[in-house]
Amino acid sequence: MSLLAGDEYLDADEIMNRVRKALPVIKARASEVEANRRLPPDFVEMLRSTGVFRMNMPSSWGGPEMTSSQQVRIIEEIATADASAAWCAMIGTDSGIYSGFLDEDVAQRLFPRLDMITAGWVFPAGRAERVPGGYRLSGRWRFGSGCTHADWIVAGCTVYVDGEVQLTSDGKPEWRILVASPNDYEIIDTWHTTGLRGSGSCDYATEGLFVPEEHSFSFYEPKRSGPINARADAVLRKMSGVPLGAARAAIDYARTVAAERIDAGRGPAARFWTTLSRCEMELGAARAYVYESLDRQWERLSHGEQLTTEERIAVSLSRYHAFRIGRAVVARLCDLVGGASVYTERTPLERYLRDLTTACQHAVAQDENLEFAGELMLGGHPDAPFL
Repeated sequence: MSLLAGDEYLDADEIMNRVRKALPVIKARASEVEANRRLPPDFVEMLRSTGVFRMNMPSSWGGPEMTSSQQVRIIEEIATADASAAWCAMIGTDSGIYSGFLDEDVAQRLFPRLDMITAGWVFPAGRAERVPGGYRLSGRWRFGSGCTHADWIVAGCTVYVDGEVQLTSDGKPEWRILVASPNDYEIIDTWHTTGLRGSGSCDYATEGLFVPEEHSFSFYEPKRSGPINARADAVLRKMSGVPLGAARAAIDYARTVAAERIDAGRGPAARFWTTLSRCEMELGAARAYVYESLDRQWERLSHGEQLTTEERIAVSLSRYHAFRIGRAVVARLCDLVGGASVYTERTPLERYLRDLTTACQHAVAQDENLEFAGELMLGGHPDAPFL
C-alpha cells in the first residue's frame, strides 16, 4: 500500500466515526443546503474531510476500498441528517470506481488525491465524435448531481466515426464515458425541484470539446480487478442508503411525536402503535434484503465467481424495493402525524417525503426494473447494462 501525496490512511471505521461526528452539523444546516439548492463550498470541504468520497479508492493507493455494505451504511448514516448531502456523497464517491476503468498512470494523474469528487450522467446522452487522439464531445446532460462542486464531470456518450454511429461487435451503438474538467462545461441551473433540492443536480453542456482518448472509458473494459470494478453496477450499489436513512430518520421523529401525543392524551394510542410497528417492519425487511443481496454479491465477486441469475435479480430488486418502501414509510408517517406534517419550519417529515418522492424518479426506482428482472428470471436477456 502506498498513499497518494498528502493523504492519510482512513479505514472504514474511522470514516464512519468522522461521519457520525459531522451529523449534527449536517442536520443543522439541512435547511440552508435546501435553500441554497447546492452544497455550500465549506459544507463540501467538511464532507470531504470525513473521507466519504474515498470509499471506492483502491487499497493499492492507500484507499479503504470499502465493501458495498460498508458504503451503504455510510450513506444511510448521512441520509438520517439530510438526503441531499447523502445523495451528493453517494455520487461523489464514484471517483474510485471510475479510476478502475482507466489506465493506472492516467487514473493517478486525474485523481492525485483520494478525496476527489466526480459527478455526471453516465448513460449515453451525448455525442463523442472520434478524432485523432480522442473525441470531440457535444451534448447536454441532465441530473448532474454534485456538478456544482465536483473536481471532474463525466459524460456518457454514443461514439460516432465520420458522422456515423460506431457499432460494437454485437451490433449495439458504442457507449463510452468521457472525463473532463467542470470548467469545460456550461453548468445550466435547472434544479428547481420537488425534493433533493440541495443536491445541485443541474444540467450541463458542451459543444465540440476535445477529450483525449485516455480520459475516456467503458464499463465493459475494467483495468482493475476486484469486486468494485467487476461489474458496472458498482455505481448503483450504495444508492439504497439514501431512502433507508431518510426513512429511518422519519420513523425516529414520528416515534417522538407519537409518544408526546399519547402522553398528552391526544390521538388514539393503538393507531400510533400499529403504524409505527408496520413502518419498522417494512423498513427492516427492505434493509435486510439490501444488505443480504450486496453481501452475497461481494462474496461472489471477491472470489472471481459469476453471479447467478437469482443473485443479479436480488441486488436490483432490493435497491428498487428500498426506494419504494422508503417513500411509502414516510408517506404513512405523514398521514399518522396529520396536518402538522406539512409545516416546513415545524417538522422534517415534509422534506423527507419530498426528498424520497424525487429520489424515486431515478431510473433505479422505476418499474422497468421489475420488467428487466422478470425477463432475466424467465431466461431472457434484458437490455439493462447494470443488471
